[in-house]
Amino acid sequence: MVSSVDLRDYMLPNPITVAADDELYTAIDVIVNGRISGVCVVDSEHNLVGVLSEMDCLRATLGGIYNASACTGKVSEYMTSRVISCDIRADLVSVAADMLKEGHRRRPVVDGNRLVGQITCRQLLRVITDFK
Repeated sequence: MVSSVDLRDYMLPNPITVAADDELYTAIDVIVNGRISGVCVVDSEHNLVGVLSEMDCLRATLGGIYNASACTGKVSEYMTSRVISCDIRADLVSVAADMLKEGHRRRPVVDGNRLVGQITCRQLLRVITDFK
């Protein structure tokens, strides 16, 4: 395998996003209909401000059921705001090693704070098959 690969060649450009002020159920619809396990949360300038996973949504909805209340609210109330991202100029092999170490299935790719893509385990497997 090649020791250095350009992240831009394998990232998913334009990942599916939601806004922090979107309703939670709107984001859940995006996740379910998009058949994805989570979304990046961005502000009006497309800066990454968080991520919302299936688990975040499940936790929120089950919490509402447990407390006998409707689970309504904004994405910002349920998203994870401490997000590990990688810079667009990062080396893909280093990003893959860190994702493995952290147990992450995906990593947002930013240029400054602006979301420009996402790298997932599927893309990492593509790199391996391209260089086998």
